[in-house]
Amino acid sequence: MKKDTTPKFHKLHVKTGDTVQIIAGKDKGKVGEVIKALPQLSKVVVKGVNIKTKQIIAGKDKGKVGEVIKALPQLSKVVVKGVNIKTKHVKPQQEGESGRIVTQEAPIHSSNVMLYSTKQNVASRVCYTFTAEGKKVRKLKKTGEILDN
Repeated sequence: MKKDTTPKFHKLHVKTGDTVQIIAGKDKGKVGEVIKALPQLSKVVVKGVNIKTKQIIAGKDKGKVGEVIKALPQLSKVVVKGVNIKTKHVKPQQEGESGRIVTQEAPIHSSNVMLYSTKQNVASRVCYTFTAEGKKVRKLKKTGEILDN
């Protein structure tokens, strides 16, 4: 019998809009915003820098910090602004139009990013705590900074 090859859904510690730093790979050290998260693939796509950032911890973009543009929880991936840039060759669509090369952010596995504090310039793991009102919020372990308002 064949094993079920469908990927498991992973719980991502990153959300769309979070700022992350790349901690592994070609873009190590870059900071960007998560554009897209892909939990099924455990990857994220990262975009520029914002309040909530992620640091990439593995891969070609290791060390880069960026804002999470999109979270893909089913694939366990995220898209981070300015990280894992891929080039795409586009054919001309109409007569007289020339082909072009387009660059775009590709998803990165969520395990390769950490939340990044722009106030203290440090990457940190996430823990969950409850506020005085009883609301569950995300908090950076190193700095104690509350991420969810």
